[in-house]
Amino acid sequence: MHRFGNTSSSSVWYELSYLETKGRVKKGDRVWQVAFGSGFKCNSVVWECIDDFRTSDRTAWSDRIDFYPLNVPDVIEDL
Repeated sequence: MHRFGNTSSSSVWYELSYLETKGRVKKGDRVWQVAFGSGFKCNSVVWECIDDFRTSDRTAWSDRIDFYPLNVPDVIEDL
């Protein structure tokens, strides 16, 4: 939310990209993604990482990954 705003259902892709860019997903790891929609909609998927992330790959986070996670007291202070 801080970086991209309300991206609705596509936010799960930004979250997966964040995990990859931070190096928190390695070959063989599984990630469970859950997304909630309007009404009673809920979807989930389990992904299995088939290759290690290369730091040379560009992602939505590549240019600012070192700034995250945020230090919440600093963000509140800036408001």
